[in-house]
Amino acid sequence: QVQLVESGGGLVRAGDSLRLSCVASGFQFGASTMDWHRQAPGKGRELIATITPSGGSVVYVDQVEGRFTISRDNAKNTVYLDIKRLKPEDTAIYYCKTPLHGGYWGQGTQVTVSS
Repeated sequence: QVQLVESGGGLVRAGDSLRLSCVASGFQFGASTMDWHRQAPGKGRELIATITPSGGSVVYVDQVEGRFTISRDNAKNTVYLDIKRLKPEDTAIYYCKTPLHGGYWGQGTQVTVSS
């Protein structure tokens, strides 16, 4: 079955960096666009970054452009989200998603940024 497992979150200070990982299984990872989403406390889930199957094209929402980098390693069935200069407003649960097979989400990884 399709599984997405995120990791790498934690409690960090403003200005720190983090690398989030999402390991995929149960589907043809190398054929799937992959997304990172986040859900801040009291807010809805929002798409923040997308990467094409080859990794050749990426898209970010404006509020993370320049600080977030999405990448993937198809040999490891893994998509990454590197976050620099973390801000308290980046506090959220971060999820990866594949749109294949109707769409699957991971369980999320919590990122908490203290000021």
